[in-house]
This record gives sequence, C-alpha cells and structure tokens, in this order.
Amino acid sequence: MGARPTLHVRVITAERQVFEGEADMVVAPGSEGQLGILPRHAPLITTLAAGELRIKFQGDEEALFVAGGFMEVRPNSVMVLADDAEIAADIDEAHAEAARRRAQELLAQRTADIDQAALQAELQRAVARLKVAEQHRRRRGGRRPAPAQAPE
Repeated sequence: MGARPTLHVRVITAERQVFEGEADMVVAPGSEGQLGILPRHAPLITTLAAGELRIKFQGDEEALFVAGGFMEVRPNSVMVLADDAEIAADIDEAHAEAARRRAQELLAQRTADIDQAALQAELQRAVARLKVAEQHRRRRGGRRPAPAQAPE
C-alpha cells in the first residue's frame, strides 16, 4: 500500500516566498467563503480575501495571514499568490493594532483629501491580521501580552 497523497503548497508574495512544503489539507479564505482543499482536488483558480490560510500536515498545522491575492489548485499542488502574507506566529499585534487605530481615526475625519476606499481596505487588513493572530494564539493556548501602561 502506497503513502497517502499530499499537496505541495507554495505561498508567495511579490517580495518573497513565505511558505513551501507538503500538506494533507489547505483551508483558505476564498472571496466567497472558506475553501477546503485536499489532494486530488479538481483544478481551480480563485481570488482570496484577507484572512487565515491554514496548512495541515500529519497532525500539525501552520497558520498564515494572507491579504488577498489568488490561489491556483491543481490535483497535487496549491499555489497562493498573495498581495501580502505572514506566518501567524510572526504577526506584530502592536503594529497591527496601531494600523487599525490609525485607519479608524482617519476614516472618522471624513475629509475630501482622504481616500476612503484605501483606508477601508487598510482597516480590513489590520482587523484580519489581528483576528489571525488571536486565532493562532487560542489554538496554541497562549494569551495576549498585557499592554504596556504609561507611567503616572
């Protein structure tokens, strides 16, 4: 009896390769909802939404944040061409929270010289990064570090 089939997975951005390895299953944030990809999946090309990409292999799971892009599925491979991608464990939550606050503050100003659509996209991306980091931490049983308090 042969080994179980796997998927060869690559996640790349314009700047770098974020992940390459084998998987038993990939769960991706498709623009129309979550997609579960198993070996021997029918060929597919789809757009991705900002969210969590999970790569499962032999009982382990690697979580990544992806910010849009495309996913190409072939029977034994998955290629993710992401606008941006980051390993969940590497997400700087303080930076993502600062980006979320900045986007919300600028949106609240509603001045004519502000690109509202770009700010909405920035806000959605920051919120998705924070959500992926939180989900990753929950799965690992970790807690968010307490925020630093300003001296009184």
